[in-house]
Amino acid sequence: MSTSIQAVTRSAARLRESAITANPCAPVRDLIGTDIAAAYAVQEQITQARIAGGARVVGRKIGLTSPAVQQQLGVDQPDFGVLFDDMDYTRRTVPPALLLQPKVEAELAFVLGEDLAEGPLDIEQVQSAVASTWVALEIVDSRIAGWDITYADTVADNASAGLFVIGEELPGYVEPALVTMAMSLNGAVVSSGRGADCLGDPLNALAWLARTAREFGDPLRAGQVVLSGALGPMAPVSPGDRVDAVISFGGTVVGSVTTVFEEA
Repeated sequence: MSTSIQAVTRSAARLRESAITANPCAPVRDLIGTDIAAAYAVQEQITQARIAGGARVVGRKIGLTSPAVQQQLGVDQPDFGVLFDDMDYTRRTVPPALLLQPKVEAELAFVLGEDLAEGPLDIEQVQSAVASTWVALEIVDSRIAGWDITYADTVADNASAGLFVIGEELPGYVEPALVTMAMSLNGAVVSSGRGADCLGDPLNALAWLARTAREFGDPLRAGQVVLSGALGPMAPVSPGDRVDAVISFGGTVVGSVTTVFEEA
């Protein structure tokens, strides 16, 4: 990593202050440039600070799984962030004060039944390690003002993670690559897509994360939740909004998820 430790620490402090004060900040690329190793070092500093404050890691999220979004940011790979226990808003309404610039996307969540620390970590191995698959909403958020982000900015900012909501479990026969998704905002469809829109198969995204997490020395573990990446475009949300998403397989709805944002 060519970026100085001081620049990494200053970047982490800027993003942490934004999260604590609920005031969006300037991008951190003025400090770390395009240094991806430095960006993940910033993320790790923020993660360790959160753990020191009592937060517990419950899994990971994968971002930038859409080729169109990768092209927009000029990258050829996804990124990942950390999920903490206090991000889980399953069966709870979402208070607006928790978020700065929220957007919602629908995806699949995998719960792991086995560690993914050894072996080739290919699609066959990760598929066998999945204990269950769920419909999920990820409420993405950026600490950076106006979502003015590059790849390094979003990596440093914990892959723009906000909150997440887990819905219904999918039947075991469902093939993630072949599902379709429709997400509605206050009753109107605002996003749709397919499992194949997520790196060709959400299991490909899981395999990429498993290999990458191992390279970083923190492999995926049994019991963790992995948000596999959006199946369609994200949509901005406001206080009072209701978001519903359904997953279909073979033309039949096989699972759904709902969340409600409290009035301001």
